[in-house]
Amino acid sequence: MNPETKTCKKCQNDFTVTPEDFVFYEKMHMPAPTFCYECRSRRRMMWRNERSLYKRKCQAPGHSEDLITIYAPEKYVVVYDQKYWWSDEWDPTDYGQEYDFNRPFFEQFKELFSQVPQLALSNSNAVNSDYCNVADQSKNCYMALGTYKIENLSYVNRAYESKDSVDVYVSFGNELCYECVSCSDSYHLLYSRDSVGCRDSYFLYDCKNCSDCVGCTNLRNAKYCIFNEQYTKEEYEQKKKELGLDSQAGLKKVREQFEELYTKSIHEFARIAKSVDSTGDNIIDTKNSHWCFDLFGGMEDSKYSHWGGLQAKDLYDAGPGVGDGGELMYDVTDTGIQSADIAFTNVVYGSHDVRYSVFCHGSKHLFGCIGVRSQEYCILNKKYSKEEYEELIPKIKQHMMDMPYVDKKGRVYTYGEFFPEETAPMAFNESIAIDYFPLSKKEAEAYGYPWREGEKTAPQITIKNEYIPDTIEGVDDSITKEVLECAHKGACEDNCSVGFRIIPQELEFYRRLKIPLPTMCFSCRHVSRLKHKKPLRLWKRKCQCAGEHSDNGKYQNTTQHQHEGHCPNEFETSYAPDREEIVYCEQCYNAEVV
Repeated sequence: MNPETKTCKKCQNDFTVTPEDFVFYEKMHMPAPTFCYECRSRRRMMWRNERSLYKRKCQAPGHSEDLITIYAPEKYVVVYDQKYWWSDEWDPTDYGQEYDFNRPFFEQFKELFSQVPQLALSNSNAVNSDYCNVADQSKNCYMALGTYKIENLSYVNRAYESKDSVDVYVSFGNELCYECVSCSDSYHLLYSRDSVGCRDSYFLYDCKNCSDCVGCTNLRNAKYCIFNEQYTKEEYEQKKKELGLDSQAGLKKVREQFEELYTKSIHEFARIAKSVDSTGDNIIDTKNSHWCFDLFGGMEDSKYSHWGGLQAKDLYDAGPGVGDGGELMYDVTDTGIQSADIAFTNVVYGSHDVRYSVFCHGSKHLFGCIGVRSQEYCILNKKYSKEEYEELIPKIKQHMMDMPYVDKKGRVYTYGEFFPEETAPMAFNESIAIDYFPLSKKEAEAYGYPWREGEKTAPQITIKNEYIPDTIEGVDDSITKEVLECAHKGACEDNCSVGFRIIPQELEFYRRLKIPLPTMCFSCRHVSRLKHKKPLRLWKRKCQCAGEHSDNGKYQNTTQHQHEGHCPNEFETSYAPDREEIVYCEQCYNAEVV
């Protein structure tokens, strides 16, 4: 079978379906996609809202308490609290409806979604972690989003098996970490990025097995270094003290010098470890997986997948939040945990043979279901016999081809495509789609993505930004009752909350690590961390090693490389061609760093 070039229905850009892709689609008995990778990703991510939270009343019978939920007050959904939703007090199959062959499937699904009660937050197996979302197995956590098996974390996103940390993004096996991005297996690491196995250090980039270092890049097994210069233990302790790392003023100076060093350092084209025949970035222990990002714990024969792993196999267009034994899954988000043969789902665990379903658990043979648990042979939440189900499913698939859903822009959605954006319960700027594939309001609306203009109530600021203490020393417990002004003061495009509070757990963490109070609200801090994360895309580029130095002359090679003159190697990388970083191939990078 030959590669096939298609034109995306949404952005009109061309994309290629390879022979290997066709093999996977045949396994799933699916037609090839008609939207490109990026548009497919945005569409899927619009079903995942992690940090746009609202207050609504619980609508469970006999309940009226306030809930924190991912659904804005004007949304067309019924919202239940966590305990009632998971209870046996109601049955999702009571909302079952007959399939109507006179109406498009997606129209019927949206109608059903407005009737079946939804979980206020997606927060499973939580202990003292009420304000967490898209989280499983959390203990003593607050605003932990997109996490799995964590403890004592606050204001984190994408964390796995980590504890006692604040303001981290993409964290594997970390403890006592703060303001870190894509770091793993580290202890007491602060203000760092892309580092592994480090401890008692500040402002590291691409360091491994380092301790007691400040402002360093590209180091291995180093100790007592500051801005890549070696010191004795006594010299290091004295110079570290002079840097004033316990104050905002000192941190500002160190951060500026660190960023300058960062631009002069080399960058490996991709962070890929213990992997075979795989492309992407920040992936560990993968095999035959391509265009994959932030994967760990084993992934095989997969493509276009993000944030997951844990012994998953045969996944396409999967994530974020996929794996843990999942197999043969297509165009899914937050799906897995021993699931197999799954397509077009959001939050489906421990299930088999499921299509076009959301928030379903421990079930099999479902089509178009919502909230179903421990059931089988259901269509639009209505139960059927095995024979009835198997007779109906082929007819429904054909009906979706013969009577497709047509959106307001005239785009056609048939069987084999994920839910149209118009059916999603989130606006584009409420969902994580805006984090990973950002668009302005004008751009989003041109594509046909819904956009929400929220009404913001200005908080009563009690401490102006310029009066936030420079150090944590002397800050007493009363700070938790104050409203601090964000440095952006609502003037940015980062969904700034203008004011923010310090929670007791967070305050204790700052005191323990002698960290000054933050000067920005959580949303602005989160977006600032995202800016350090490379996009979920790949570009074909050439190595920038020119022989004795980098192309731009900012980096001088320290060893002889295997090539003469300019390196001829090419690769796929998440570093876009217009970025300032100096990007080396694996051979040239290893010659300099490893």
